[in-house]
Amino acid sequence: MKIFWSPLAVERLENIYEHIAIDNNSEAQKMVDKIFKKVGTLSKNPEGGRKVPEANRKEIREVFEGEYRIIYRMNLKKSLFLQSEISSNYYPEKI
Repeated sequence: MKIFWSPLAVERLENIYEHIAIDNNSEAQKMVDKIFKKVGTLSKNPEGGRKVPEANRKEIREVFEGEYRIIYRMNLKKSLFLQSEISSNYYPEKI
């Protein structure tokens, strides 16, 4: 299954990196790598995430990496689209 990142999802991932990098560049890169790895597992197991409760649609799913919530949408063409939600309860309100 192919995975496509929305431009907003990429931007939010960059923001996460920048936020963590203020204190520690190495930890920022580690978190980005973990998020990429988590998303990569979805290509073989797209239903591995749970349904997003507030969406109540089976094609809208989420996985977590650490404190970050990653929301994605599956489609019938065997593709995953990373939505704009890569967020954390601890991340600043600008997300």
